[in-house]
Amino acid sequence: MANHASAKKRNRQNIKRNLHNRSARSEIRTWVKASLLSAKGGDLSAAQNSAKKATRLLDKAVVHGVLHKKNAKRRISRLHRRIVALASQ
Repeated sequence: MANHASAKKRNRQNIKRNLHNRSARSEIRTWVKASLLSAKGGDLSAAQNSAKKATRLLDKAVVHGVLHKKNAKRRISRLHRRIVALASQ
């Protein structure tokens, strides 16, 4: 347990950031999953709309420090490749 005031404050900040980051990652996963399920179901327009929302959220996560820039770009790339592959089947 932290003994110094600065360490106690750091713990409080970490708890707040953890909650915020967890919420952001959860929302990203929700939209990615929705786009993939729509693509599997054959609804290409819904899949593209969900992917667009997921892309925006991933880019926002980079700006807010939740994800690394290359991590987000890799996720976006993989998502779009999977949607195209599912749509072409």
